[in-house]
Formats: sequence, C-alpha cells, structure tokens
Amino acid sequence: QAHLVESGGGLVQAGGSLRLSCAASGRTISTYNMGWFRQAPGKKREFVAAISWNGLSTNYGDSVKGRFTISRDNAKDTVYLQMNSLKPEDTAVYYCAGGTKTYIIARIFREDFYNYWGQGTQVTVSS
Repeated sequence: QAHLVESGGGLVQAGGSLRLSCAASGRTISTYNMGWFRQAPGKKREFVAAISWNGLSTNYGDSVKGRFTISRDNAKDTVYLQMNSLKPEDTAVYYCAGGTKTYIIARIFREDFYNYWGQGTQVTVSS
C-alpha cells in the first residue's frame, strides 16, 4: 500500500506561486494515476488536477485551468502541483491521491476513483 505525503504548502500573497509535492513511500506509484483535490473550510472537496501514470494525460478543474500544472517524476515517486497566479479563493487544504483504475476522464474527477490519499497540506493565499 502506498503512503502519500504532501508538502510545499504555506502562506503566499495573491498573485504568487507555490509548488506542492506528493511523495510516496511503501510502494512505487509509477503505475498509479494521480490526482490533486482541495477542500476549503465549509466546502466540499474539489477536484483540482489529475495525471495519468505515464504523464501523457492531464486534466484540470475549471477554476485552475491555465494557472496550475500537474506533473510527475516516476523515478522519484513524486507528483507535483505548480500553482501560479494564486488567488484568495485557492485557499484550502490540498490533498494528493492515487488510483489504480484505468484513466478515464469521466472518472478522474471523482474521489472514489482513487485508492490512496495523503493527509493534506494547507495553502493560504492572502489578498
């Protein structure tokens, strides 16, 4: 079973950038499709981005398209989320997740597509 640990969160001013990392231990995630979700206080968990196991497919939630980029380094068992042009509404706890099911666009937005979840990292964007 893969153990996922997020890092890179913090406090940043609006317009700034952060890069989140999701490192795996316990087993390789090189064959997992990976995703990032976020949850703001009082709101439901929201899909942010996903990447297929080989990095050839990526998808983004509408609210982050053009600003966030998901990538992965399978040699390091790590997935990244580069976040640019941050806005106060991006404030949330960000979670990475890994799934073993086939990468199908209609499914990757769903939480139940993923088998493994990290504990989350807080991102706060000040105005």
